[in-house]
Amino acid sequence: MKILQICHRIPYPAVDGGNIAMMNMALSLVQAGNEVYQFSLNTSRHYIDPAVLPEELKDKLHMTASYIDTKVKAVDAFLNLFSHHSYNMVRFFSMPVANDLSKILDKHKFDIIQLETLYCTPYIETIRKYSKAKIVLRSHNVENIIWQRLALSEKNKIKKSYLNLLAERLKNYELKTLLQVDGIVSITPVDEKIFIELGFKGPIKSIPLGIDLSEYSNTGSAKTKMVLYHLGSMDWLPNREGVDWFMKECWNEIHTNLPEAKLYLAGRDFPKEIKDANYPNVICDGHVANAAEYTSDKQIMIVPLLSGSGMRVKIIQGLAAGKTIISTTIGAEGIEVEHEKNILIANTPHEFKALIKRCYENESWCRQIGENGRALATEKYSLQNTGDLITKFYKNLLK
Repeated sequence: MKILQICHRIPYPAVDGGNIAMMNMALSLVQAGNEVYQFSLNTSRHYIDPAVLPEELKDKLHMTASYIDTKVKAVDAFLNLFSHHSYNMVRFFSMPVANDLSKILDKHKFDIIQLETLYCTPYIETIRKYSKAKIVLRSHNVENIIWQRLALSEKNKIKKSYLNLLAERLKNYELKTLLQVDGIVSITPVDEKIFIELGFKGPIKSIPLGIDLSEYSNTGSAKTKMVLYHLGSMDWLPNREGVDWFMKECWNEIHTNLPEAKLYLAGRDFPKEIKDANYPNVICDGHVANAAEYTSDKQIMIVPLLSGSGMRVKIIQGLAAGKTIISTTIGAEGIEVEHEKNILIANTPHEFKALIKRCYENESWCRQIGENGRALATEKYSLQNTGDLITKFYKNLLK
């Protein structure tokens, strides 16, 4: 099949969850024998100079991109309050991008056009005008759920009201979009169920993230140190909210009971206020160039996610690397894990403290959880598994 993958940003380098999810999907489709063309919005926020893209990757995926300014502008955001449109979506459409896309659609006849996330759906009208391909939304999460959960946990009344408005408009937009696509590929069974409940009646399939397991084949838990870490992009609000909660509600008591425990924090756009708080035995490393290298000597991953939707890429990576993962239920949502078998689930400060204490007191048990996680990743979350599943779904869609 000839497939056009449209991404809401250039998924390179593949160092954060969104980029990994998009790039690995493209590679899994190629591995399954499909011809893939990748067209990306080169956003102002995540701008990538096309010259830095590896030639081999550009050739394999026929990579092209079109610049768009997606900056949040105060005046535009304010004026948007008086419209019925979702400001989240409006920022991702521009006529120059639509024109660049139309040229690709004029030149090539595609079987499937895969839209990575809701942020690419403003171009559906352009696609319908220039192509007869089946349009599939590959959803990384249910966007309105993220904003609903953020609003629920927000204490500031003005912010809460604005977040609720964004969530409501996103929900209305998602409902409208469901009527415009030919199929949906969700990243978790939880999201698949939500889309069906929202009224989607077309073909839909939950297909998990796939990763290149060979990148983790030499990782061994016996070589790692019994230290805690969190690695995640802090420009994503749920990550920032979760880390802030963990530091304020959990860490001081953990340090009091386990003075030897160390916590490493890393991620893009790391907030200054957490660095400046000077929490004891906490090392704030901010942005790291190589995530696999950074985490290679650390055993216990924490995922204190309180909001969000979709599948956490970092958990799949952690499983493959044999890490012991302590996550909230929301963080592990949609991943086929089992508490105290291949992951540890904690939803309250008391539960996080108790499980971290148990890991330090019973190191062999802690490491075994990680080994069980590695076995799960090998069975369920390979590139080959993802590529085979989505290729089968697309072939059925074209019948």
